[in-house]
Amino acid sequence: MPNTNLTREEAQRRAASLHVESYDVDLDLTTGPETFRTTSRVRFTATDTEAAGQGTFIDFLGPSVESITLNGESLDPATAFDGARISLPALAESNDLTVVATGAYMNTGEGLHRFVDPADDEVYLYTQFEVADSRRVFAVFEQPDLKATFAFTVTAPARWKLISNQPTPEPEAAEQTYTGPTGTQEPAATWQFEPTPRLSSYVTALVAGPYDVVRDEVQAANGTVPLGVYCRKSLREHLDADNLFAITKKGFAFFEEKFGEPYPFAKYDQIFTPEYNAGAMENAGCVTITETYIFRTQVSEALIERRALTVLHELAHMWFGDLVTMRWWDDLWLNESFAEWASTWCQAEVTEWDTAWTTFSSSEKTWAYRQDQLSSTHPVYANMRHLEDVEANFDGITYAKGASVLKQLVAYVGVEPFVAGLRSYFAKFKWGNTTFDDLLGELETTSGRDLSTWRELWLKTSGANILRPVIQLDDAGVITSLQIEQTAPEGYPTLRPHRLAIGCYTLADGTLTAQESVEVDLDGALTDVPKLVGRPMPDLLLVNDQDLTYAKVRLDPRSLETVLAHPTAITDSLTRAVVFGALWDMTRDGELPPRQYIRYGVDALATETDSTVRQTLISQVTGATTAFLTSGAFGHTTSFLRPEHRAEAADEVAAALRKLMSAAEPGSDAQLQLTQAFARFARRDEDVAYVRELLQGETVLEGLPLDTDMKWTLLTSLAAAGAATDEEIDAQLATDNTATGIARAAGARAAYPTAEATAKAWHDLVEGDSLPNETARAVALGFGRVHDTALLEPYVERYHAALREVWDARTYAMASNYVTVLYPIALSDRALLDATETWLAAHQDAPAGLVRLVAENRDLVRVALTAQARDED
Repeated sequence: MPNTNLTREEAQRRAASLHVESYDVDLDLTTGPETFRTTSRVRFTATDTEAAGQGTFIDFLGPSVESITLNGESLDPATAFDGARISLPALAESNDLTVVATGAYMNTGEGLHRFVDPADDEVYLYTQFEVADSRRVFAVFEQPDLKATFAFTVTAPARWKLISNQPTPEPEAAEQTYTGPTGTQEPAATWQFEPTPRLSSYVTALVAGPYDVVRDEVQAANGTVPLGVYCRKSLREHLDADNLFAITKKGFAFFEEKFGEPYPFAKYDQIFTPEYNAGAMENAGCVTITETYIFRTQVSEALIERRALTVLHELAHMWFGDLVTMRWWDDLWLNESFAEWASTWCQAEVTEWDTAWTTFSSSEKTWAYRQDQLSSTHPVYANMRHLEDVEANFDGITYAKGASVLKQLVAYVGVEPFVAGLRSYFAKFKWGNTTFDDLLGELETTSGRDLSTWRELWLKTSGANILRPVIQLDDAGVITSLQIEQTAPEGYPTLRPHRLAIGCYTLADGTLTAQESVEVDLDGALTDVPKLVGRPMPDLLLVNDQDLTYAKVRLDPRSLETVLAHPTAITDSLTRAVVFGALWDMTRDGELPPRQYIRYGVDALATETDSTVRQTLISQVTGATTAFLTSGAFGHTTSFLRPEHRAEAADEVAAALRKLMSAAEPGSDAQLQLTQAFARFARRDEDVAYVRELLQGETVLEGLPLDTDMKWTLLTSLAAAGAATDEEIDAQLATDNTATGIARAAGARAAYPTAEATAKAWHDLVEGDSLPNETARAVALGFGRVHDTALLEPYVERYHAALREVWDARTYAMASNYVTVLYPIALSDRALLDATETWLAAHQDAPAGLVRLVAENRDLVRVALTAQARDED
């Protein structure tokens, strides 16, 4: 097999011996539907002549290399190219390399992805290069610290739009012609882009196709910056460009002011692309975004807010990641955590979502705590030995825990010194590569604090601490002693310093009102809090009020009794998020009976006003009741109930959701989210009949549009209950002949509660290899969406038997989705746990990324069994 796994040591040796000056990349996209012609001319110098004398290699992943010319001498591709690397012999001080090769279009969301729109047979292309997939498109020294300039020349159909990092030039007529999917031939043209500034290859980009565009501009510090928002022609009517431009402009002003550095690129385009694996990618001046953020129908406010956060996250990357880039992937968190923190900061300060820190607490930190309690936990600053490590570390620690730790750092040093440190950092290191020590040095200078201990405790250790109040009262209920106990999980003994607040809330007329919030510094196993001694014990004493630190918190007995008895009493959304998070952690850790949490969560939904908090509550109630799969960052959730209790509890939750959705304000966000949740649970005859009535319009919920996506939601609910037919799905698909419609139809068919449908889904995903990434994921989600878990029992053995073959045969993006989503998590029992542990014991030599994902699956079953032990009769 070709060696695709670049190690850190190899990258360090290559960086020590080379300085890359420029790339001229010529791509011909007219050569056919499966491959394209790619030519790279690379100019570089050998800075370490002794190391260079031993030769080096350049990276390329593609079907073939036709020619290699180094300093005027031809190299034989048959011996120099191994499928992933092109060996280069002894180098000169100054080198000129030309590689002519054939690249392959992908349908996995990696490299150069090719998509044919079923609505009109138009072809759309886009690149996705992070972590190491620019080598799928051109020969390149694929590592972040070998920055260079990139000049792209592209030949494509003349009527297409070409978008890259630099402004699009005027095309010139080309000799080639292009044959489209329908066999029509048309003229081609060539676009020759100006060279980029010095960039890492993974943030270069090319987008090509008959995209529609809306243009605008923003007045930035260095002058007018052109803006563009692009999408497929068939989605143009749904593109709300004005909203996207408004958010983008606010982000420009905020980041330029806070970072003290002008926007660094010539223009800023945002392109919504099909079959996207992630939320978005920070290509310099050419951001690609999942087109699921083009809203065809009514969506939740949580999703609208998430889109705005994504827009700001990618814009923040223009500074964090593109202008200043990590030296190696050990500091991946420098990119992602800072963009996550900065985008939430911006959103809270200058957009309509002034409760963005509530969203952060409810969504991002929930993700972080979940990830940090798996066996794969790792420090925020991770030891990235090679690319396979990197691919597996785009996780809740790199994004959400890192951002949470940064929020704690801001509380620790103060906002003004922190901002001053950022400005100094950008000024000193722009267009270069850094490590966290570089940033930390600037923060130490501006804050006057020695942060070396803080760095070691927060960034180079794993696990989440638990903070628990230890309270003593006198006979009158006055606090005589208050301490905060800090503990650490087994195997991760670090106790950390915490700057946090402790809130005191009083219950009156059914409302918990904040009376006082005191900030304290915790350090060590026990910290006295004398500020609250001598005061009456509040109805709710909340550790980590305002959610300043990253730690799991516990409620004292009185506070726990108060919140459980009054699930709708807390009026502040951030306080609710912290309390809900504490209750969830207690349930997850086996300290609170799961059915008690489920009842509490359902009751709390009755008055919840924050869309993301409501979404998180629904997900957790659903997951605690009956295992389910999602397509979002949180992945699996395991049932916390014993198998014999799940059906009854699921029916109770379904009844409660149906009642809540019927009572919700017409047209409200709550009505939409509750209806979607109810559809997930509907399995009793009366509930299935009600879903049928909603779908056919026989029953109408005022304000709830029966739009395309809602029809798919209801139809898939019927399919999972065994109450839909192929004819119905075909009829719905005929009205929605789009990529989304095709995926939704495939997912609905995979959800049929029959052995035949489950077997077909398994065959299409594991034994076949023809489904594009978006459809494959929909089928996998349908496979795991079962009311009767017996359907999945035959796949425990088959799943584990297929793991190595799937991993070896697929790209990382596809294989990791299969390993995660096809895991029969809905079983959540001892037999599944035993089977997974047996596989892990027998495959210790398996690739590290595969072992990690399988071990995470096992960890979730362990969590389920811990919670199930508290599921009392």
